[in-house]
Amino acid sequence: MSKSIKICLAIPSLASGGMERVMTELIWNFSKRKNVELHLLLFGKKREIFYDIPTNISVHKPNFTFNDDQRKWNTLKTMYFIRKKIKVINPDTILSFGESWNNLVLLSLLLTKYPIFVSDRCQPDKSLGKIQDMLRRWLYPKAKGIIAQTQKAKEIYKTQFKHNNIIVIGNPIRKIEQRQISRENIVVSVGRLIRSKNFDQLIDIFAKIDCKDWKLIIIGGDALKQHNSIILQQQIDQLQKNDRIILAGTQKDVEFYLLKSKIFAFTSSSEGFPNVVGEAMAAGLPVISYDCVAGPSDLILDNRNGYLIPLFDKDAFRDKLEYLMNNPRIAAEMGVKAQQDIKRFSTSCIGDEFYNAIL
Repeated sequence: MSKSIKICLAIPSLASGGMERVMTELIWNFSKRKNVELHLLLFGKKREIFYDIPTNISVHKPNFTFNDDQRKWNTLKTMYFIRKKIKVINPDTILSFGESWNNLVLLSLLLTKYPIFVSDRCQPDKSLGKIQDMLRRWLYPKAKGIIAQTQKAKEIYKTQFKHNNIIVIGNPIRKIEQRQISRENIVVSVGRLIRSKNFDQLIDIFAKIDCKDWKLIIIGGDALKQHNSIILQQQIDQLQKNDRIILAGTQKDVEFYLLKSKIFAFTSSSEGFPNVVGEAMAAGLPVISYDCVAGPSDLILDNRNGYLIPLFDKDAFRDKLEYLMNNPRIAAEMGVKAQQDIKRFSTSCIGDEFYNAIL
């Protein structure tokens, strides 16, 4: 009988969120493999588990409550917990998720023998602050490997960390089952109503297109205390487009809107890996997106399954959007290609890529 492989996955928590969802997908993928002994290290402040996880994984958490009033002391206790627990588990490989949290894991395991793979889940050129940035430049080269979400992220990391093992693996994009929903003349966009999503630009772009039988639906709620729903609604009111531009707020069934629409528009100016773009493609939509850092260019094949628009070129964005609105057959053909192309980011494919990368 072959020896089992011990894999330790490290993340602050499995709370509801994009990074945590990806880790959960990997947990399920790894747990179904033969001869794999799986461990999950939850070491953040709350260490909650929102997502369902398999029963054949060992979960390890510190036995103390993290008190922010004694932050330094509790951080040291967390580092001691990580180091001690890893020595007990004695894993063959470790995969850690989460920018500054990766620093904590690498720092906790300095001068140990364990191969550690770290993966950032945010915009690759984002500063985490002077101290964290300095720690990353010092600690990341000590990792066995760095997993980037996009090719652009890899290019940035190569200049930042001078590491010779940087691997690009995108996020798993779940399959969206087709339903008996008739598509309508709807341009849809999804995202938190924050400034970097540039929904004000999308509203302006759409308002200038003379297609009265089309609607723009924006799905997403306020975030980061920016209260943009009020600002965007005022913009719509001033344009007198209330009948054609709708702020739908937060929706539980986003898939319904993706399956009901004909085009997905994305005006974000900064991303780590835009899952919503992948999910729109999985729903069979052509995507028009700003070519921002980072992610759209890893998903969208320009002129095949969508269009990549130079950042903030509103005229080019409007031209491509109007073209697809006026050419439904071409839009539908691009949507079919999008659905085919996004299969390379299936949960099984991405799980295999991660598994092969860390072993």
